[in-house]
Amino acid sequence: MLGWLQGLIDRFFGSKSISLGLYGAPNAGKTTLANKISMDFVGEPLGKVSEVPHETRVVQKKEKVSMKVNGKKLTMNLLDMPGIATKVDYRDFLKYGIDKESARIRAKEATKGIIEAIKWLENVDAALVVMDSTEDPYTQVNITILGNLEARNIPVILVANKTDLPGSNVKRIREAFPQYPLVHISAKNGHNVDELYRTIFEKVG
Repeated sequence: MLGWLQGLIDRFFGSKSISLGLYGAPNAGKTTLANKISMDFVGEPLGKVSEVPHETRVVQKKEKVSMKVNGKKLTMNLLDMPGIATKVDYRDFLKYGIDKESARIRAKEATKGIIEAIKWLENVDAALVVMDSTEDPYTQVNITILGNLEARNIPVILVANKTDLPGSNVKRIREAFPQYPLVHISAKNGHNVDELYRTIFEKVG
């Protein structure tokens, strides 16, 4: 009864509440984008950004993020997911100056985070799948993420990130996954994020 009443109130006042998950490979820019969204609508960042892969190893949440576009309101639980990878090798962290023991711990935490991110699919209403537009998008990781989302009928928006970098190629992402809406942005400098916000409202708002 309460859920029905809240739904009626939300429709009357043009408001809706969803859980929005940010998925993607490590270092695709998920946390940078989550921070941008959180700063724009809450005034504070969500998580720490690092060049080291798997900086985010637990689901980071920012609740009740109210996004307003053209008079409409969308309240979100913003979920920044750990990066998805097919394998995590502690040796990959050594080149960043991390000692072997810390690298082993980080790899273990990263593996646990991947499992957690997949489990959280049960609580996600819509997803932004963030891809590094300087990389080949047709990877096992991206295919796995999209397959899991599609199997659960979760609406997806592809985000081609890092368009500010040399070698960015949005066309490759569009051609690899033409069935999904796509927005190209630079989360780092905020380029075209307003278009992303409009697309979120259009597809899931």
